[in-house]
Amino acid sequence: MPDNHYIIEIATSDFATTNSAVQGGADRIELCANLAEGGTTPSFGTIKRCREAFSVSLFPIIRPRGGDFLYTEDEFQIMIQEVRLCKQLGCDGVVIGLLNADGTIDIKRTSTLVNAAYPLGVTFHRAFDRCQDPLAALEQLMEIGCERILTSGQQPAAPEGVELIAELNRVADGRIIIMPGSGVRKENIKMLAEKTGCTEFHSSLRGKEASKMEFLHPAFKESGESYMNNAIDAEEVRALRDALL
Repeated sequence: MPDNHYIIEIATSDFATTNSAVQGGADRIELCANLAEGGTTPSFGTIKRCREAFSVSLFPIIRPRGGDFLYTEDEFQIMIQEVRLCKQLGCDGVVIGLLNADGTIDIKRTSTLVNAAYPLGVTFHRAFDRCQDPLAALEQLMEIGCERILTSGQQPAAPEGVELIAELNRVADGRIIIMPGSGVRKENIKMLAEKTGCTEFHSSLRGKEASKMEFLHPAFKESGESYMNNAIDAEEVRALRDALL
């Protein structure tokens, strides 16, 4: 663990952004595709190449699609296979989140995924922020064997949910890690640390950079989809930790 005892997790969207996050000193990577949709499972090739290239702790998200966290049986079977693949590829953990239609934690299937992942660590992601009773869910996820909960305190961004995050961390009392995420920036991370007592923080620091293409097709030259790529500034990652000092 770093000298200042804080852990910085960065959500990345491809190999290039993962490389930047690692260069910036990220302690852990939540490896995703489609961060604009909240993150979906990255490809086999992306996970494999990132595992080969980086020694940093690597947690791919296991989410077969964007949208809600109520999954069909077919989607759940996909998730099981993806967890097994992550284990075979030598990942350090996975990130999951499943709910029932009534807003409770899908305990049975979450437990199945935790068992399938073992001995990998398991983070329960911000599906938690859509659950009906966060304190009940906290106890259930501890019992299931998740090692951390990523949460914005059931608000769109962590600074808005800081009071609930602090309560969750107090109730957890070291039995499970509470990790604030969503809207975590260098401007507010110290406040979040002081008010919640949390020591792990999650941020995506999403940015864009212009394509290096020399030929820009006239019909698409203004298209961000065509000529803007996802980017993370390594210095912004470093600044997150510096803000905690």
